[in-house]
Amino acid sequence: MAATVEPANETLELTHIPAHIAIIMDGNGRWAQARGMPRLMGHRAGVENIRRILNAAVEFGIQYLTIYAFSTENWNRPLDEVRGLMTILEQTIQRETPELHKNGVRIRHVGRLTGLSPKLQKMIRSAVAQTANNTRLTLNVAFNYGGRAEIIDAVKKIIADDIPADQITEELFARYLYTDGTPDPDLVVRTAGEMRLSNYLIWQAAYAEYYATPIYWPDFGKPELYDALRVYSSRERRFGKVLKP
Repeated sequence: MAATVEPANETLELTHIPAHIAIIMDGNGRWAQARGMPRLMGHRAGVENIRRILNAAVEFGIQYLTIYAFSTENWNRPLDEVRGLMTILEQTIQRETPELHKNGVRIRHVGRLTGLSPKLQKMIRSAVAQTANNTRLTLNVAFNYGGRAEIIDAVKKIIADDIPADQITEELFARYLYTDGTPDPDLVVRTAGEMRLSNYLIWQAAYAEYYATPIYWPDFGKPELYDALRVYSSRERRFGKVLKP
């Protein structure tokens, strides 16, 4: 599938569009601090930016978008920041779900519900159920998510289902992950210049392409997403094989 955009008065074609992009939305706090604002203002700006990227993803023909919103390690942040992030999520679900549903976006929660307030759990379940039959784009929200926790949870479920060891394959294991039903990401994008996965989709992203940019997440818009897709289009994905000349 090909897509075009018009940067600097010229049309450039993207020859390979990834079906699934996973994004580590990093740099919200530093974005705010650089502007003399509280860190939570950066997180609010980061949430607002998700809408822009969703619209761009639909325009480019991306089918799945997974965003890293809150990791299992983020509970170690200052209590006021954690409480603020929970409030922002509640407000975002309440405000954005009707519009996302109207626009055909399917919302999925990727992560653990345990540890979240009963109110927030109910809101997440409601948003997931309300949008379950939408097909325009799937938005996986990795909230209270950790890659190692995901693998441990999958192993526990397999044991609980009494599956013999000789029947466990990669395909079966994938069905026990939070992302069951979603293809593995083709491209992982990280903003704010860091060069690590931070416990994100460590099973699913084994063969993904990676793209890092120094731009903070609130400033990562459609042109920046296009740059990531342009780089992705230029790469050869070999999956361990040697391509024929």
